[in-house]
Amino acid sequence: MHASPRASPFPKQYYGCGLVVPECLASCWILDLGSGSGRDCYLLSQLVGEQGHVTGIDMTEGQVEVAKKHIAYHMEKFGYQKPNVEFLQGYMEKLGDAGLADNSYDIVISNCVINLAPDKRAVLQEAYRVLKPGGEMYFSDVYASQRLSETTRKHRVLWGECLAGALYWKDLYRIADEVGFSPPCLVTASSISIGDKELESIVGDCRFVSATFRLFKVPGSSRAGPGQVTYNGGIVGHERELVFDANFTFKKGEVVDVDAEMAAILRSSRFAEKFLIQPGAAPQGCSCKGVKEKICDPFQLLEQLAALRPACCPGGSCGPSC
Repeated sequence: MHASPRASPFPKQYYGCGLVVPECLASCWILDLGSGSGRDCYLLSQLVGEQGHVTGIDMTEGQVEVAKKHIAYHMEKFGYQKPNVEFLQGYMEKLGDAGLADNSYDIVISNCVINLAPDKRAVLQEAYRVLKPGGEMYFSDVYASQRLSETTRKHRVLWGECLAGALYWKDLYRIADEVGFSPPCLVTASSISIGDKELESIVGDCRFVSATFRLFKVPGSSRAGPGQVTYNGGIVGHERELVFDANFTFKKGEVVDVDAEMAAILRSSRFAEKFLIQPGAAPQGCSCKGVKEKICDPFQLLEQLAALRPACCPGGSCGPSC
């Protein structure tokens, strides 16, 4: 679906640390934070269809101009009567300055750019503000196994590698709660190795991981205790099963016990019509706080995945996506 090498510089200008394409996107309005040259936006513009809309926002004027050059190409390629994608210059910590209104998007995505923001709480707060009730923030980024030292945070090379700004993974859960999001749902994780002895000596025993999370803006009215849910198989590309995150996989026709948070997420989000949701007893070990059975730690998930397959990107963090 992408433009030819002559028409598009995407292969040379794409930076990311994960695939930020969630499920069930038809007719959705999506906002991409730090959209760069627009590659993710154009992919999503096809998936949401002509009735959907994708907005990319980036602080760099040059990137925004590159992205805009391909609007007509993709509109014609997808057979749309009018563009369903736009690109704005602005800061993800100040979306209001770019004219983005409250409760205006179904999904907010981000691909390895929040680590570059000095005020990560402001980024999540703004994402929460522009999301509609039941909306989702689906994003990949770099996380650290501990809070970084000042030396690490100010190191120019580590900053350029998207490591110096990495958030301690437990702080994501804290900030999400403070902002109003549901507890983060950990989707997947990939290892990051530095491969430079000098830089390794600076970070010490701190480890880094690229992880994808999903956060939901759950209305209070949707919180009604745990439930039993049955997936109807209605999501294109996921007809037999929906791997929602590292903890919940829903197979078509199979009854699954879920905790109150997951029940509220499914009940209030765009996934609601894809599930039969009934009241049910709380499944044992389904609360993230203090219960080992549910995986919240991306480094723990990484260990489990490593036992099954090799890491996708063992040598890079913010470079070209694998």
